[in-house]
Amino acid sequence: MSLLALTGCQSTGSPLSGTKAEINRGADKALNDLYASTPAARALAAKAKGILVFPTVGKAGFIVGAQFGGGGALRKNGKTVAYYNTVAGSYGLQAGVQTFGYALFFMTDDALKYLDQSGGFEVGVGPSIVIVDEGMGRSLTTSTLQDSIYGFIFDQKGLMAGLGLQGSKITRIYPD
Repeated sequence: MSLLALTGCQSTGSPLSGTKAEINRGADKALNDLYASTPAARALAAKAKGILVFPTVGKAGFIVGAQFGGGGALRKNGKTVAYYNTVAGSYGLQAGVQTFGYALFFMTDDALKYLDQSGGFEVGVGPSIVIVDEGMGRSLTTSTLQDSIYGFIFDQKGLMAGLGLQGSKITRIYPD
């Protein structure tokens, strides 16, 4: 856990806190970088009902692992409407420290409603999420969309065996 906290502090601001303005700046930068590197993300954004972006998530582990990202922003029509954090734990053959960002594109009203109404959205329990990798990103078009949520992992730094969002819990927060 100490490694996780130290990893998060390497980013612009602590992952454990942040004002609304700091969170919005981080979300703006993360989305702009994602759109510049992955045109499919920009195409999805035009059709999405909402986008939840976590600019910096820290992950550390040695057998037992933990992941935390504070300062996630939910955007609807280009405006932030709510703030979230994400946490996850894992157990298994793993070692390393890593930071990354991720964005979830909610394509249906029902998926977005589930996020708004759940007491803590659990990835892998609610609506299915398709993680878009580089190969899929090249072939994904708005006419081939069939799933309710698409996720992009970006800006990976550090070394960590294995990366996924399964088992993550996303909870609404109320920053200053």
